[in-house]
Amino acid sequence: TFLTNCCLKCVYVCLCVPLQEFEVKKESLRQRREELKIKEEKLKDSLLKFDKYLKENDAKKTRGLKKAEAERAVVREREREERQLQRNIAALLAKKEQLQGRVNRNRVYCSFLDDVLKASKKFEDVGQLIGRFDALVCTREQLLKRQSEVESERETEGVELRRYVSERGSALLHYNNGLSQLQTELDTILSQALRWESAWNHIQATAAKETLLLGQIKVVTLNLYHLTGVVAGGAEGVDVDDTLEQLDKIQLYIQDRADIVRDLRSDTDNRSTSDHE
Repeated sequence: TFLTNCCLKCVYVCLCVPLQEFEVKKESLRQRREELKIKEEKLKDSLLKFDKYLKENDAKKTRGLKKAEAERAVVREREREERQLQRNIAALLAKKEQLQGRVNRNRVYCSFLDDVLKASKKFEDVGQLIGRFDALVCTREQLLKRQSEVESERETEGVELRRYVSERGSALLHYNNGLSQLQTELDTILSQALRWESAWNHIQATAAKETLLLGQIKVVTLNLYHLTGVVAGGAEGVDVDDTLEQLDKIQLYIQDRADIVRDLRSDTDNRSTSDHE
């Protein structure tokens, strides 16, 4: 028992000492981890601040470049405007020299107007003289314009007149052609009328002959009908004017007589044969 207790104590001591060291090391590791975590957070903050600094620096650099480019563009525009102004000044100077030359050349007209004003008593100054001249020029332009309008109207009316004459001539030609065609048709109709009149006369003459022949046929038919022994008219007889019915009766009569004659001949032939036998 003693040995057992001693052994248990030794085992407990052996187990407790490493557990305490493990806890100490564990605590130390936890503290070290926290410190590392804190350092990592600080490092992340530092990195974020540095990245922000870089971005701000790039933005400032970009803005600086844009500003410098804008300033250079402004300088180029100012230089272009300056060159354009110099060209304008040169053109204006050339225009000035040109106008000065025209003034020098037109001085003679000014002198002429002064001489005219001195010679004439109707005008008080050069402005009044020029006004009168402008009025006369305006009147002349109006007259020329009116003359041009009259000429244009005359040409338009001439064109309308020629067109009207052409249209009337065409219409007259059309009417003459129509009249000629109608005259031709009239001549044709008259010729046809003469032919139809001749044909009608021939028809009338032929109709008279046919009527005479028809009358003769009716008379002969009526006579034949009477020869059959039947009385015309009455309740049993045939109408005098019904020639077709009379012909039918005559045909029946002839057929009856032909049958009788055929029978008589047959009897005669039979008798002759009997006599010979």
